[in-house]
Amino acid sequence: MTTTSSPFDLILRSATLTDRSAPVDIGIRNGRIAAIEPRLAAEGAEYSVANRLVLPGFVDTHIHLDKACLLDRCGHNHSSVGEAVKAVAAMKRDFTVEDVYQRGARVIERAIVHGTTRMRTHVEIDPRIGLRGFEAVKQLKRDYAWAIDLSLCVFPQEGLTNDPGTEELLVEALSDGGDLIGGCPYMDTDPNAHLERLFNLAQAFNVDVDLHLDFDLDPSWWHLDEVCKQTEKRGYQRRVTIGHATKLSALPPDALDRAAAQLAHAGVAVTVLPATDLYLMGRDATHNSPRGLTAAHKLVERGVLCSVATNNVMNPFTPFGDASLLRMANFYANIAHAAVSDFDTCLDLVTKLPAKLMNLVDYGIAVGNPADVIVLDTDSGRNAIAELPDIVAGFKNGRQSFDRPPARLMASK
Repeated sequence: MTTTSSPFDLILRSATLTDRSAPVDIGIRNGRIAAIEPRLAAEGAEYSVANRLVLPGFVDTHIHLDKACLLDRCGHNHSSVGEAVKAVAAMKRDFTVEDVYQRGARVIERAIVHGTTRMRTHVEIDPRIGLRGFEAVKQLKRDYAWAIDLSLCVFPQEGLTNDPGTEELLVEALSDGGDLIGGCPYMDTDPNAHLERLFNLAQAFNVDVDLHLDFDLDPSWWHLDEVCKQTEKRGYQRRVTIGHATKLSALPPDALDRAAAQLAHAGVAVTVLPATDLYLMGRDATHNSPRGLTAAHKLVERGVLCSVATNNVMNPFTPFGDASLLRMANFYANIAHAAVSDFDTCLDLVTKLPAKLMNLVDYGIAVGNPADVIVLDTDSGRNAIAELPDIVAGFKNGRQSFDRPPARLMASK
């Protein structure tokens, strides 16, 4: 038993950690982890973890809060990426700040109770939506800071060089709270110029880059080479992410090895979005439809930084979703044919790897870090993926942010 004379604000008693062989107590003071020891002898409020698994909060690197929850307006019978883009483009002219805020809040609150404490949301910027979506998401960032850290990636969904007025709006957003910049080169008539301008803006504002790189299964052409070229030219290693990257799923093993080596050398990360990738890829197949899912855990083995994330929730791109990253990691493991020995990596894809992707230097259960932790009703990280256990509680900066007790059976007597 370790004794300390200084009281803690909160002590999480008997917590199972993935890197400890026996349960420990976690002492929290001033919103940060102050001690991790067996049987802390100290004063302070207590929460009994009862040997359950404690993890740092989940990290969602790619979600679209501004266009979530739209099914009641457009249905979900869209059979391609292009149709989904057109459907949202037609609606977003009428989006209001209040509308985006309400739909985004609905998703954020689901994410919180599912254990997410850090989130990067992509926010569309163009002359049709203007800065209304951006203003709404900035307000969400402020209003939900008690439970989740929100990072805003401003990006042009429908192109840049072919959409006059968009670049000026991006500059305005980056000058007023945008945390990083994204892009969508496959929607532009000049993809390379699109990327050039985005990297120029990234350097001008000293922000990271997160791209929607490609969204098809034809690996005979791609923009990956240009992204890696721009990354190395600008010295932006470990500051660039590509999302979807579905073309990688269509590569034979030797070509995938070459692409992985290229990504690792350039320091470009990959975010895989299982729900949307699986839903929209292979829609033209009459049978034996391809999955269209890039194998993130295999890229990790080859030295590529990767994450698994939510993307869209209940809109034309993905007509379902609950913002649960644990469910998404389990879903990914199923689709990607992950072996049991890969389950630890699958959990890493929604915890420490996306934290590294977002350059979060204060993430994880370690003394000195913010006390952003969640309690799962299981006993190991591997079982977290296998069992999909209840997430029974969460803490943000040492304050409990939600309580979700596991179901209780009530047998008749």
